[in-house]
Amino acid sequence: MRKIERRAVLCLLLAGALGLGLLFFVGKFLIHGGGWASSAFNRHLYNNAGVLTSGTVLDRDGDVLSAVDDDGNRTYYQNETVRKSTLHAVGDLQGSIGTGVLNAFADKLTGYDLVNGAFSAHQGNSMYLTIDARYNYEAYQALNGKAGTVAVYNYKTGEILCMVSAPSYDPLNVPADILENDRYKGAYLNRFLSSTFTPGSVFKTVTAAAAIEKLPDYDTRTWNCQGSVKIGEETIVCSGTHGDETFAEALADSCNVAFAEMAEELGADTLAAYAAKAGLTDSYSVSGLPTAKGSFSFDGITDGELGWAGVGQFHDTVNPCALMVYMGAIGNGGKAAVPKLILKTRDSLGLPSSLNLTRHTGRLISADTAETLAELMANNVTESYGTKRFPNMDICAKSGTAEVGEGKTPHAWFTGFLRDEDTPYAFVALVENGGGGASVAGTVAGRVLDAIVNGY
Repeated sequence: MRKIERRAVLCLLLAGALGLGLLFFVGKFLIHGGGWASSAFNRHLYNNAGVLTSGTVLDRDGDVLSAVDDDGNRTYYQNETVRKSTLHAVGDLQGSIGTGVLNAFADKLTGYDLVNGAFSAHQGNSMYLTIDARYNYEAYQALNGKAGTVAVYNYKTGEILCMVSAPSYDPLNVPADILENDRYKGAYLNRFLSSTFTPGSVFKTVTAAAAIEKLPDYDTRTWNCQGSVKIGEETIVCSGTHGDETFAEALADSCNVAFAEMAEELGADTLAAYAAKAGLTDSYSVSGLPTAKGSFSFDGITDGELGWAGVGQFHDTVNPCALMVYMGAIGNGGKAAVPKLILKTRDSLGLPSSLNLTRHTGRLISADTAETLAELMANNVTESYGTKRFPNMDICAKSGTAEVGEGKTPHAWFTGFLRDEDTPYAFVALVENGGGGASVAGTVAGRVLDAIVNGY
C-alpha cells in the first residue's frame, strides 16, 4: 500500500514538474515566439545567404527604403546617399546593424502572429518608419564625411523625423576593408541610440536648471571670469575672458568659470540628482530599441573635479537620444513624448497589424524652470549663435565643445528645440572631433531644421 502511495506521490510530482515546464515554455513562447520564428535559420523567411525575403520598409511619406523583388532579392532605395543615411534605421543584408528594422523587427515585417505564426510570411507586412528619407539625406550630407549623429523628433508625438549615424556605408556595396579601415570605425553602431559621449557645455543646461531652483539669487548676482579659476587643485579654464557676467550672459557665453563655481556651490549630490531627474542616466525604449545610459561620477570627487563635471567634462557621458528627449521636455513644459521609430505597420490587405502608441516620460524638469530655461536658451541664439541661421524658427539652443583628450579635436554639439506649435521639434547634432559646437554642429543642425521647417 505504501509503495503505491509513494508511486502516486512521485507521479504527482512528475506531473507538476511537467505542468510547470509547460507553463514556462508557453511563457517563453508568448514573449520570444516572434524572435524564434524570425531567426535567420528559418529558411521559410530567409534565403541561403541569410537575407530576409519578406516585408517592405518605407519612410513616413511612403518612399520604399527596402523591399523584395520578384526574384526574392532584397533591394534598397535607388539613391546611394539615401541608402547610407538610412542604413542604421533600415538595416543591412548581413544583420550587422542591430538597430535596423530588418534585424530588430523581422517578426513584424514578416507578419508573424501567435495564431498563424509565419504562415503569411511570403507576403509580409509594410512597415512605415517615422523618418523622412530626405531629412536623413540632408543630415548625412551636412556631416560631410565626419563621424557623428543627427536627430530631430516631435516632442509631442514622439515621431523621429531624422535619425542619422555616421560613418555609414552602402548596404548594396559593403566596403571590403570595413573592419580594417579607420574610415568605417564604428560603422555598425547606431551612435544616436547605442553610444555615449562627453557632453561638454550642453550639460550646462542641467547645471543651469539646478541653479535656477537652488540658488535663490541666481538672477541678480554676477560671476567674474578672468579666463580661468582655481577650485581646489584644479584650474578651470574658460574659452574667453568675460569679466562680470549675469546668469543669462554666462549661459550665452558658455562661461566655464561661472558654471564651475555654480557647480561647487550646488554640490555633488544636487548635480547628481538633477542629472538623474533629466533622464540622462536612464535608458529609453525607442519602439523596443534600448538606448545607452549616460554616466556621471559625482561620488567622492574633489571640488575641482566637481567644477569640471558641472561644465560637462571630467567623467560625464551622455547618450544623444536622452539629451534630445531632455530638450523636448524643456520645450514641452517638463515632460516629453518618448521617441519612436515605427509609424505604422500594414498587412498585405492594408490593415493595421500593430499598435504604435505614444508614450511619455515622467517629469524631467519643473514647468516653471523649463519656461525660464527656454527663455535663456532662446537668448543664447539671439546673443551668440545668430537668429538668421535659423529662418522662420522660434529656436532655443545650447552649443557644446567637448574636450576629449589632449591632442584631439573636441566634439562639437548643438542641441535644443523649437517652440512653434506647428513645429514642436527637439534636435541634437554631434560631430565627433568636429571643433566648435555652434559653428560646426550648429551648421549641421541648421541645415536639417531648415529642410524640415521651410521645405526642400
